[in-house]
Amino acid sequence: MADLEERANVVASGSRQAGAGVSVRRRRVTDLADCVRLLDAVHTADGYPTDWPDRPADWLTPDGLLAAWVAESDGRPAGHIGLARSTPGDVAPVLWSRRTGARPELTAVISRLYVAPAARGHGIGARLMANALTHARALGLHPVLDVLATDTGAVACYRRLGWTWLGSVDQQWSGGRSVVVQCFAAPRE
Repeated sequence: MADLEERANVVASGSRQAGAGVSVRRRRVTDLADCVRLLDAVHTADGYPTDWPDRPADWLTPDGLLAAWVAESDGRPAGHIGLARSTPGDVAPVLWSRRTGARPELTAVISRLYVAPAARGHGIGARLMANALTHARALGLHPVLDVLATDTGAVACYRRLGWTWLGSVDQQWSGGRSVVVQCFAAPRE
């Protein structure tokens, strides 16, 4: 798994020095306030999440959450990622199942991935992703995710990290909005 982590760091930054001064650890309940403040900064800069949740701390802790991690840069929160069991509304596990013939329940969904705007370009997202991938695989689950098609930076990042595109799906969101999500599966070990 160290190979995958190194590749993630190299791909994300273009150098082997990615993430200097960055640590990734399991999220604690006491981290939620900082994670919400960081999410607010990301929302202001990038519009993620598209719809600001009424209860952001709960949004960061969805049903089926298996684990979540926080990245710190020089001791300050710099990023977040979650890993959850698939739920009936998740489309990436269904597309992965159709492609592989395996049950959707054998997936874990990467979610709530974000990095502080000021901390980008240092491999933080790739380091968070590597932790989530390692954990999912230790549980015998295959990681998948979906991302809005309009989030071209994230789509490009997943492609650079070797994720397999599973397809695009139209989803109906609140207020009758229709959005397109791109679905991806993690590279094979």
